Amino acid sequence: MTVSKQVILSHQEINHKIRRIAYQIYESNVDGTEVILAGIDSNGYILAKKLKTNLDKISDLNTVLCKVGIDKKSPLNPITTSIDASEYTNKSIVLIDDVLNSGTTLIYGVKHFLNVPLKQFKTAVLVNRNHKKFPVKADFKGISLSTSLHEHVEVILTGKTYEAFLK
Repeated sequence: MTVSKQVILSHQEINHKIRRIAYQIYESNVDGTEVILAGIDSNGYILAKKLKTNLDKISDLNTVLCKVGIDKKSPLNPITTSIDASEYTNKSIVLIDDVLNSGTTLIYGVKHFLNVPLKQFKTAVLVNRNHKKFPVKADFKGISLSTSLHEHVEVILTGKTYEAFLK
C-alpha cells in the first residue's frame, strides 16, 4: 500500500512564511537590540537559521542562534543548548520548531528557558496542527491545519526545494 502525500506548503510558500514570521519577530522586538533564536534540533534549528538570515536583512537586531537539544521521545531527559544560560538571561527569546503537534516538545523547551529571567519569550512554528495536549501556543505560525490524529505532517527544509506535506 502506498502512502499518498499532499503538499501543504510549496518551496515558494515556505519562503514567504519564513519572511512573514521574520517580520513578526522583528515587530515584537522593535524596541530591543537583540533576540535569541532558539531552534529545536534539527528542523527547528534549520528554520531558526533561515529566520536569522531574513531578520539580518530586514532589521538591525543582533540575532543570536541557539541550538536546543530535546529528546522528543523522552522530553524529561536533560535539555541542552548551544549557548550558556548567562547568554540568554534577561534577553528576548523565540523558541522555534517546524511543526507544533501535541505541544510536548515545545512545552518542555519553554520549561527549560524559564529557569532564568527573560525579557520576553515567544514561540514560532511553520505548521500548527491544533492537536495540543499541553497549554502551549505558537505566537508566530506559518500555517494552521486541522488534521486528523492519523495524519502526519513532514517538513523538508534541506536541499534545493523545501516542502511541507501531509501523509
